[in-house]
Amino acid sequence: MAFTIKQNDTSPQIAATLQDGDGTAIDLTSATVKFHMKKVGAAAATTDADATVLDANTGSVKYVWTSTDTAVAGSYLAEFEVTYTNGGIETFPNDQSIAILITEDLA
Repeated sequence: MAFTIKQNDTSPQIAATLQDGDGTAIDLTSATVKFHMKKVGAAAATTDADATVLDANTGSVKYVWTSTDTAVAGSYLAEFEVTYTNGGIETFPNDQSIAILITEDLA
């Protein structure tokens, strides 16, 4: 999955349907979801914030950008991290990261 947004923009939001390896939607009932993003090559995440569960039964989530998330142009990697009620943690996608490209703003 790849996503492109312009520097300093907060729209469009990034959305995903979280699925297991068989393509079955993850049940997010009572779970919490975080969105993590870091610049390629960086040691630490630049974004570590709550995501919104749109539909718990279908695994549908989104992240609403803030202006600080997109302030620096460049290539980033991102993921959604789910914490279940039993304390278990699972990251999506689990076989790669979401490629985020923040393109330079002209003005």
